[in-house]
Amino acid sequence: MFDPIADMLTRIRNAAAVGKTWVDVPYSKPKAAIADVLTRHGYLTGYEVTEDNKPVVRLQLGEEDRPNPITELHRVSKPGRRVYTPAEDIPTVLRGRGMVILSTSSGIMSGAQARQQGVGGEIMCKVW
Repeated sequence: MFDPIADMLTRIRNAAAVGKTWVDVPYSKPKAAIADVLTRHGYLTGYEVTEDNKPVVRLQLGEEDRPNPITELHRVSKPGRRVYTPAEDIPTVLRGRGMVILSTSSGIMSGAQARQQGVGGEIMCKVW
């Protein structure tokens, strides 16, 4: 079984570990939505969808003079074991220093946004 979200997180983790400033992942709408959430919360510098031969999401991890703020990425919900949470039980990560990314009925969003909107969903990953 193949998990494309876990593959994306592993590519980000590996690129950050060796000091790369960008990484390419194959395009899908959920991956682009996760990249958007990570960019809005400052974990990525930016992202763009390029369509050369095959569409890819190019993630800008940081700049040469500024290190990447991502310390760790963890996949929570996996294809063999889905993890769901109601809005009132959305976990905090490292007492607010990190965040969770959820897939809700209103789209993919951060845990803080989901709490604010009062929607629960599938916990996709934790970032800090």
